[in-house]
Amino acid sequence: MRRPTLLLLAALLLPLPPALAQGPVAAPVAPPVAPPATAGAARPRAGQGEAIVAAAHPMAAEAGMAMIRAGGSAVDAAVAIQAMLALVEPQSSGLGGGAVMLSWDSRSRQVVAWDGRETAPAAADETLFLRDGQPIPFTDAVLSGRSVGVPGAVAMLEAAHKESGRLPWAKLFEPAIKAARDGFKVSARLAGAIAADAERLRRDPGALATFFTAPGLLGSQPLPEGATLRNPALADTLEAIAKDGSAALLRGPIAADIARAVRGYGSGGLMTTDDLAGYAPRRREAVCAPYRVWRVCGFPPPSSGGVAVAQALGLLEHFDLGALRPNSADAAQLIAEAGRLAFADRNQFLADTDFVAVPLPGLIDERYLTTRAQGIDRDRAATAPRAGNPSWRDAVGPAATAGRPAAAMPPQPEHGTSHFIVVDRDGNAVSMTTTVEDSFGARLMVRGFLLNNELTDFSFRPEVDGRPVANRVEGGKRPRSSMSPTLVFDRDGRLVAAAGSAGGARIIGYTLQALVGMLDWKLDPQAALALPHVGTLGSTVELEEGTPAAALSGTLQARGQAVEVRPMPSGSQAVWLSPTGWQGGVDPRREGVVLTQPAGR
Repeated sequence: MRRPTLLLLAALLLPLPPALAQGPVAAPVAPPVAPPATAGAARPRAGQGEAIVAAAHPMAAEAGMAMIRAGGSAVDAAVAIQAMLALVEPQSSGLGGGAVMLSWDSRSRQVVAWDGRETAPAAADETLFLRDGQPIPFTDAVLSGRSVGVPGAVAMLEAAHKESGRLPWAKLFEPAIKAARDGFKVSARLAGAIAADAERLRRDPGALATFFTAPGLLGSQPLPEGATLRNPALADTLEAIAKDGSAALLRGPIAADIARAVRGYGSGGLMTTDDLAGYAPRRREAVCAPYRVWRVCGFPPPSSGGVAVAQALGLLEHFDLGALRPNSADAAQLIAEAGRLAFADRNQFLADTDFVAVPLPGLIDERYLTTRAQGIDRDRAATAPRAGNPSWRDAVGPAATAGRPAAAMPPQPEHGTSHFIVVDRDGNAVSMTTTVEDSFGARLMVRGFLLNNELTDFSFRPEVDGRPVANRVEGGKRPRSSMSPTLVFDRDGRLVAAAGSAGGARIIGYTLQALVGMLDWKLDPQAALALPHVGTLGSTVELEEGTPAAALSGTLQARGQAVEVRPMPSGSQAVWLSPTGWQGGVDPRREGVVLTQPAGR
């Protein structure tokens, strides 16, 4: 069954970049206009050029740009970035996790959704996180082999490289291998993460040896900022992958060590070497939908990000966001109400379409979203938004499960991730989100890399009130994600923007806000990512602590919103095509950078 294409919610939340300050025009869309001269004056991380890399750590960005300078493609750069992130940002992603990637081929003009999401072991079933019929505590699940899914990031990147790579596979790992052997300076963010999780990390011998001074001694301490971190075990693993591809990770001695570690960790997991050897990435069709004068593409299930962003944008399209101030209560009210409706549908319908039918075309249908938008009140919060009744025509997934009554998934924590964007010299692009779920995943290290705890993204409760939850555990199934890599196209089909974020379930809102900032409020990427965060996970409206957004609390409460002021560290990246080349931005709350390569260099 053909998967419908949708323009993602990225457009919903992305304010209009200065490039499209004129707003909607008759087709074809006029080329983007350069941002005002002051737009990037105080933002040294924003840059312009023929090729661009935006990543969460300077060393990862440089590894990717090194491949571009060597004549590599966007996918080549993505492999090098992921390998380096495994070393320098192990709390967020790595070889032991999964990833989803949208890639754009400028020659074939095709968007491909590469699914490297982890899978549950074949022996897993809906009782995986139950004890005496009740869900076990979330932390108990995380710190056990039951939480570890079969890692898929490396196999996915290998499959994409076979289609779109230019450089030899082994070359892509050279920067990360050298840095792992020589060592690198621990950043403030990594030092803080190690210190915050020191008690759990100390329990694992590999983590103790990697992240602490004088490992094994009573006086060992978390590595401080500026300390040199070396990881020779990771270098050995990267060399094996460089030589033998993903088979080095999923078959043979490394796979045997992974399975052994998972089965013996905490209450024990179910993963076998057959599960690892049987892993296969998926090549899926992107979810694309119109938003004003753009076409926004995002990631399909098992991620909920593409659908939720597309829905939010489709709802917001009924309002003139461009006429509202970005930090106004009116803008916050509309974004929150659109997000609450999108999350209600997300929790009810979205899961792995290899196992469960999803009414994907119905959820993003213009008529359906128009009906849902009629329930948005600018002055009053809706009381407990519920899932809608989308059409099941052309549902994606097993026909036998289409239209059956399902229960909404109860709230569960969702953390972690990293995001990066690459556009190469030929205009090919990658927007990729990569993760081990919680900070440092399951806190279980094998051969220099941490294993994920992605299976805790499944619903611990397989059914509610006698009805099945779509995202319940099943053997071989991929847990629902919120990862939202996004690509934006103009009416001529030209790639004009890309966005995405880290942040667990809040990824959806962060990506939406970045899109609205660029597309509706005409902000350059750096300014869009610096906007104070306003978001929701479906009920409470969250306002970013210590920013002008927090001052909206009283006004939103008067409109009936339940409000929480809290830290919202995000971890977003975005790029935009201006007449003089690509310009980018990175989240000022983190340590990422943008690197550009001007024409002719």
